[in-house]
Amino acid sequence: MKKNYTYVWVSLIVLVFGIIFIPRIIDRIQTGTIVDNDRMSRLAFIDVNGEHRSVPEFSFVNQDSLVVTNKDYIGKVYVVEFFFTTCPSICRVMNKNLVELQDEFKEFKDFGVASFTINPEHDTPMVLKAYAEEHGITNLDWNLLTGDREDIYELANKGFYIFAKENEEVAGGFEHSGMFALIDKKGFIRSRLDAANNPIIYYRGAITPEQGKNEEGETEQISILKEDIKKLLAE
Repeated sequence: MKKNYTYVWVSLIVLVFGIIFIPRIIDRIQTGTIVDNDRMSRLAFIDVNGEHRSVPEFSFVNQDSLVVTNKDYIGKVYVVEFFFTTCPSICRVMNKNLVELQDEFKEFKDFGVASFTINPEHDTPMVLKAYAEEHGITNLDWNLLTGDREDIYELANKGFYIFAKENEEVAGGFEHSGMFALIDKKGFIRSRLDAANNPIIYYRGAITPEQGKNEEGETEQISILKEDIKKLLAE
């Protein structure tokens, strides 16, 4: 009799588990929300000395000759890049990817892009306006920004830690990393975690999803950037 009671209790436990948990698992599979590890579905803050890193203050002029500051992006999820209009290499890929993101989130009024030129002497508002038209930039919250050279390089190298410098020995005369930063609605830099539980911090902007990988074997990250933008827009 004791064995029979044991079988009854085990059966009840299995039945209760099935009623409560199996529908939840099926729902998560159908909605695509199941992940290898729940932590991978959350976006990390980038902490420095115990504080979340936020976008440094900035004030530049956009392609319409309007002053744009970091405060204009509060309440929006946006991507930051550093580029220049005469770039003969990675900028073309970077902005192709950003146009793809623009089109992906065209229904969202709280999504934008901030593109800072690292060649402000050449990239005047008029030049940036023509560049925007040529490359299909239509999002009203995609600002191509120019201004004081030192301020831009300070913002890139010390504000975002995204490498940029002038170098006459490379094609185009400028070096930059081609990375994108993802910013949330409160102005904090956000990132997903890698397999080692560390934030990736930036996203590779110079590889298209179609390419998959670059010559160094690095994989594209535009696909995961899209996923992470969606998460922040939903917050």
